[in-house]
This record gives sequence, C-alpha cells and structure tokens, in this order.
Amino acid sequence: MKDLNAIFSPSSIAVIGASSREGSVGQSIFRNLLYGRYTGVLYPVNPKARSINGVRCYPTVAEVPDPFDLAILIIPAPACPQTLRECVARGAKGAVIISAGFKEIGGEGVALEEEVKAVAREAGVALVGPNCLGVINTDPAARVNASFAVGMPAPGSIAFISQSGALCTSVLDYAKGLDFGFSKFISIGNKADVNELDLLRYLHHDPETRVILMYLEDLANGYEFIQAARAITSGEGEDRKPIIAIKSGTTAQGAKAASSHTGSLASSDEVYDAIFTQAGILRVERIEDLFDLALGFSQQPLPRGRRVAIVTNAGGPGIMATDACIRYGLELAHLEEATVAELKRHLPPTSNFNNPVDVIGDAKADRYEAALNAVIHDPGVDGLIVILTPQSMTEVTETARKVVEAEKASDKPVLANFMGIVDVSAGVEVLKQHDVPHFMFPESAAKTLAAMVRYTEWCNRPRTTVMLFQDLDREAAGKAIAAAEGEGRSHMPELEALEVFRAYRLPTLPSRLATTADEALEAAEGMGYPVVLKVVSADIVHKLDVGGVAVGLENPTEMLNAWIKMQKSLKEKAPGARVLGINVQKMAPKGLEMIVGVNRNPKFGPVLMFGLGGTYVEALQDVTFRLCPIRELGAHHMIEQIRASRILGPFRGKRAKDKRAMAEIIMRTSQLVMDFPQIRELDMNPVFLYEEGEGAMVADARIILGPAE
Repeated sequence: MKDLNAIFSPSSIAVIGASSREGSVGQSIFRNLLYGRYTGVLYPVNPKARSINGVRCYPTVAEVPDPFDLAILIIPAPACPQTLRECVARGAKGAVIISAGFKEIGGEGVALEEEVKAVAREAGVALVGPNCLGVINTDPAARVNASFAVGMPAPGSIAFISQSGALCTSVLDYAKGLDFGFSKFISIGNKADVNELDLLRYLHHDPETRVILMYLEDLANGYEFIQAARAITSGEGEDRKPIIAIKSGTTAQGAKAASSHTGSLASSDEVYDAIFTQAGILRVERIEDLFDLALGFSQQPLPRGRRVAIVTNAGGPGIMATDACIRYGLELAHLEEATVAELKRHLPPTSNFNNPVDVIGDAKADRYEAALNAVIHDPGVDGLIVILTPQSMTEVTETARKVVEAEKASDKPVLANFMGIVDVSAGVEVLKQHDVPHFMFPESAAKTLAAMVRYTEWCNRPRTTVMLFQDLDREAAGKAIAAAEGEGRSHMPELEALEVFRAYRLPTLPSRLATTADEALEAAEGMGYPVVLKVVSADIVHKLDVGGVAVGLENPTEMLNAWIKMQKSLKEKAPGARVLGINVQKMAPKGLEMIVGVNRNPKFGPVLMFGLGGTYVEALQDVTFRLCPIRELGAHHMIEQIRASRILGPFRGKRAKDKRAMAEIIMRTSQLVMDFPQIRELDMNPVFLYEEGEGAMVADARIILGPAE
C-alpha cells in the first residue's frame, strides 16, 4: 500500500511554478494553499519572482533552504522529469503534477509520462497526476488545498475521487450550493502512479471519511480493484464504508468482431457492472444521484430491511413516493393495529391511517408529530420518508423540528422531502442543520433509501469463498488444449471442447465424429436414438444458419435423410467452409435453454456470462456477468439476477429448476478458465436446465484459444 501521507498531510510544500500573475494556475494554487490556512510551511519556487503574496520565493528547487514533503509542479511538461528529480533530492516524498502535455496528447507526451513515472517509482515518491486539478484535504490539522478550484470546500465526511479535473470544479460548485462538505477531494488525472486503487486503500482507514464517491473513466486492474473495494464495503465498524460510483462511457457499442455469443454481449459497460456488483459498489448514472446517496449514507443509519413507511400531507406526492418505492425494490410497510389505533386517536377521520399515512393538507406540526411518533416506532417499519407540501396553514419550520425530533428518537433512517423551494426553505435549513437528509422530490428519497437497503443486504450477505473442485482431470484438459495449440489452431471444434468440459466434470452428452453416413449410423446405433447431427467446422460460427443442425432423429431412416439434406445445405450455404465431419450426439431431454460463456477481457481477465440461452440469446440479452474467479454466492446471485429468474423457480404448476446444478456449472467453468489462461472465449449454448434434482446438460460447446496472458 502506497504511503499517501505526504500528499494529504505534508508538513511542508514546495510549489514549483507558483505565480503572482492574475488568472494563472500557479497563482490560484498558491493562493488556495495560503489563504486556505494550510498549517505547514510553503515554499514558492519561481525564478522570476522574489516573493509571492508576501511569501519569499526561491529561484530554483535546489535553493529551497529546507527539505519539503510535497512538491506541486505547475510547469511545462518537458521540464517535469528533471524538476521531479530535484524535488526528490530535496526530500520530497510526494508530488502532484498539475501540468498537461503528457499521455493525453500522445507522441512525446507518452514518453514524458513514462519518464516521470520512472523517477517517482525509483525514488518511492507517491505521484498524483499529471494533467489533474490537484488534491484537497479539509482536515483542520492539515487544510491542504493544492488545487486550482475556487476556494476551499466545507469540511465533511465524504471523499471524492475523479478522473476528470473539469468535472471536479463543477462538483465543488454544486456541493457549495448544497452546503455539502468533503473530507478529501482528489483529481487523479492520467494516473501515472497513484490511481483509484491506491486512493481507496488510503481512504479505507481515513478517520475523516465515511462515504467514498468516485467518477471513473477506466480501471487498470479489475480483480485487484474488486478485492480492495470489497474490503472497504464489507468491513466491520468504522472500517466499513459505502462506495458510490459513476462510470462514464456507458454507450460504447460492445466488443469488436467477437466470434462467440459471450464476446458480442460482453461490452465494456457490462464488465464494469460486474466489477461494481462483485465489489459491493453502488453504481449511479447521474451526479444528482451521487449527491443524494452520499447525503443518505453520511447522515443516516442503515435500514435493517426494505419495509418503508411514508407520512405525507398530500395524496399525490404520497402516491408518487409509493410508486417509486416499489419501482426501486422497497416494500410498503404494513402498519400494526396498535399503530393504526394510535393514528386514529390523533388524526382527523378524513386522514388515511394506513401506509402511506396522509395527515391531509391542513396538517400543522402537532399532527405531523403524532403521525411520526406512531409510525417510526412500529416494529414493522425499517425506514421513513416524510413528505411536506406547503399550504397557507402549514407550519414548515416547526414541522421540520418535529421531523428532527423523530429522527433523533429512533435508530431508523428518516429521509425528508419538503416539496418546493422558497416556501419550504426555512424548514429545509432546519433539516440540514440537524443532518436529516432532504430531497427535492419523493422519487429521489425513495431511490436513496433503496440504495441504502441494497447496501445493508450486501453487508449482511453470507460470506462464501471460491470453491476449488478436486474431482477434475486438469491433465486431460491440458492435453486436449495443447493438441489444438500444437496444430496451430485457435478454434477447438465441439468434440474437442466437450473433451475439455468432461475433464472438468461438466455434464456432457455422448458424442462421436462421423465423416461418412455409415459412420454416423454406427455411432447412432451405439449410443441409441434419438440423436442430433451437428456440423463440425471452425469456419461456421452459427450452425443453424447454414442448415448444420438436425435434431430429434428417431431411427436410421430419419438420420440418413438428415445426413443427405445437411450435406446439400452445407454445399449451398457454406461452400468454402472446411468441414471436419458431423458430430453425432445423443439427444438430450428438452429442458430450459440457458447459456454459460466466457470472454477474456484484455484488461480484467476472464469475464463469465450466464443467462437465457438458445437461438435468440443476442436478441433477448437476458444475461449477467461476473469476473472470474466466481464465489459460490456470486454464482447463485447470477442465476437470480436475470429477468427470467422467475421461471427458474416454481412456475405455473411446474417444479423449480435445478439452480444448484447450474451454479456448479458456473463455478466449474470459472475454475477451468482460471486454470487455462489460453482460453480466450468459451460458449456453452444451450445448457439444458432440468427440474430440481435432475441436473443440467451441456448440449453445444465451443472454445477459442489465444496467447496465454
């Protein structure tokens, strides 16, 4: 773990490129440090100035009289490598390169970035940037604002990590308007050295930080990131912190020219979704959601469950909140008889005494107080949303105080939605002063509470490990793969792929390659009818499209006719294909068609896909993804996550499907691709899934090899 104390809590800072020129970055950063009341010693460095803002300036780094902890470089990119060496010689343990002109411009910039990275690595210096806004630490013991943002943000318990410097300034301005504070604020720029992984590890144990927000454009190491993030989101006590992230680039158009279903479906965005899911990170799409969730998590306890109560003085917003709660996966709490009786004692008869509780439009603070006290103490309520619309008689400020009192008297989360701006402003101010999160609209409150529930469920999940099966034959699988590699083939035909799967105890059907009709008849007699015929060719990806599949062949006559018809179709529709023969396969009993596949991502390694299979897998796209290796709980979660999960349980008089067998196939496949890094792509489609206790069967398979990474 990198030591980032020199970045966030330096006792002295040299600002190379500090300036008194109005409007310059050098002026902005030095003024932010000076007027932001940085607690250490500042050394401005500029050969053209004798002093800056009354602080003595030094012409070169070498002439700074004392060693310093942190160097801020605001100089032309070509001068940075040598200047960084000089800073190291003066004792610098950390550096922030604000300057642009590195990797982001290509060409010489790439070489310059490699050079500064090498200098930092060799010296053991933590380097943030280049091409970044800078870093901020609001801790009163340090007060470091080494950025060119406008002023110092308010202190708070939320840390923000961003790959976009321009977004940082907008976020800081937005936060200022919301009276929203930060513990740390980091623009990481090009990530030549310090990256999001290093920062997560630092913030994990930062006592000032309770919630971590991230804006990401890419990740360097998916699996290592998952491990670090899981440790943070799953920790105990103060070490457990929610991570909320925005990942940009969600409209990228999938994988290029993939030769498998999995490859074509595993777009960059799906991979990042898998990473965030496995890491326990809450992904949002909008900056507004980022702030909403941060407010909820930083100011309220986590809910114990998903049962929510709503108290409102307006029917319409109450219905909107109800719809939003259901849409985001919450449950409307069923109030106990004692709670309803208490409400009836204090509310007028025209009120709604069930959830959502409507205290009606003329409600004053005392009516809200009675409703809140009754509902918040109902054992069937896990969280509360309070809605207020301002009528002429509404006591906005006093009602806000009653909401605060109810929140303080309970260990359940309370979220408020005082609808409006001007007429509710005094009440909203009361809520803010007492850390009761306020939202502009009921949907935002519901979405935030739902995210808090999901995080609670993540924290309370059973802990499982990656299961390593011992009953497999790794040597046999290795021989089959090595044989294909030895012949210079990247495509393993179905029969060879099935051989690999059998070695890993994946359920497969009896199969035999036939090159003549007589061989096919002999194979069918040996395994028994009914059988399936499938063309075997590395040049044919989708066999059905060229008439390369015949199913349900019940006798020799049907099989011979199918053989002749297939040969004719292949000549017409795939005349140039190199056909090795026809796979004669025992026909599996019909089950629910699923798909299991793997695509090896160049950055993150093997990504496993599971979902509804068959011919229309790419059209339906009812699939989910995880990075390998996959834990037992992760395999079961994949099964529950697809849209078709309902039909995997008892459905319309049919027994539940064998989810345990499906989970085992997922885990065995994960182990296979972890053991053999030369497997680039893999598809099992369909995998027939049968009723509980009857298992599953791989009916079709493909493996594509590549260089081991």
